[in-house]
Amino acid sequence: MAHDDQHLLLRLVGDDRDAEAQVIARAAHERDGAQPPNVPLLVAAAVLTQDGGFMDLAADTATQPRDRQLVALGQLQLHGDRDLFDALVRDHLATYPDQLLASWLAARPH
Repeated sequence: MAHDDQHLLLRLVGDDRDAEAQVIARAAHERDGAQPPNVPLLVAAAVLTQDGGFMDLAADTATQPRDRQLVALGQLQLHGDRDLFDALVRDHLATYPDQLLASWLAARPH
């Protein structure tokens, strides 16, 4: 993940309200860009906007288990499957304790 994207997601997790708009704008740019899309950024944008298109792109480009699991968590969040989400997010964070975006998803109201 590019340093700028990582910093932006850290700002989002830290509840920087300006970061929300920037995540959405950057994700929209990811749809049209020549670079491989940033999966965590797309998952965050999908959850913020409830736009399944962002999640579809994230799912299509997720190749690593960490990213595929993050996409699954985002999809569960979008579909409101709280029980399964709670179980899977605990497992994900046990394996990837540094995945702050998963913690952010878990802390969001449903």
